[in-house]
Order: sequence, then structure tokens, then C-alpha cells
Amino acid sequence: MFKTVLFPIDQSRETREAVDIVANLVKTYGSRLILLSVVEERDAESPSGEIMSSPETVAKLLESAKSLFAQQGIEAEVIEQVGKPAFTICDVADEVDAKLIVMGCRGLGLTEEGATDSVTNRVINLAPCPILIVP
Repeated sequence: MFKTVLFPIDQSRETREAVDIVANLVKTYGSRLILLSVVEERDAESPSGEIMSSPETVAKLLESAKSLFAQQGIEAEVIEQVGKPAFTICDVADEVDAKLIVMGCRGLGLTEEGATDSVTNRVINLAPCPILIVP
């Protein structure tokens, strides 16, 4: 059913909480698992908060996640991209023919002010496949 699962990851608690759900899905459906992390380009409008702008940080995060899944007997492929997270996630989903995107959600898009800044909300509106949001 879900031949290819794309799991965009960052350093958030929500991503860590989604790992078990992703592992269960991949094992249940025998899916190909692709881990994606995006090195965010900084611009004048970028907030200085939890932005993942270091390629080294992203590479370590991907290797750590790959090892975590390997411990559960799941072979994961990793992709590191540079760009705007929501657009990059959707582009990669299209390129790898993902049948499902699984994402953690911080809840930022639940308010009118946060909806335009929420990566999850943007992916929901742009994705080429179904999305499972893990609260």
C-alpha cells in the first residue's frame, strides 16, 4: 500500500515521537523508507530560532536517524537537500514517488498567525501524495 514512505526529519521532539509510528508502518507494509532533512537557506526574513542551517548538523541527524532505524531492522535511505523545507519536502516526495509522507507537527499552524509559517501546513497543501501528521 505504501511502497515508499518519506520521513522528513529535524531536531524536534515531534520528529522523535513519530519514529515508532514510521517504523511500524514500514514494517507492516514492507515499505522503502527515505529519511529527508533540509539545510535551510537563511535570508533576511528567517527567524533565528531552530533553523537547521548547518550541513554538518543535518548530516549527523540523518546518520543518527538511520542508525536508529537500523537497530529496528529497517534499512533507510537518506537524502540531504538545501532549500525551503516545505517546498523541498514536496519536491523530493515527487522525485522518489513517495506514497506517504509522515511528519511530526508542532501545532504552529493551528492559529491564523502560525498557518502561513507552518512547514506542516504548507506540505499538506502542496504534497503530491497522502500525509500522515503525528501530533
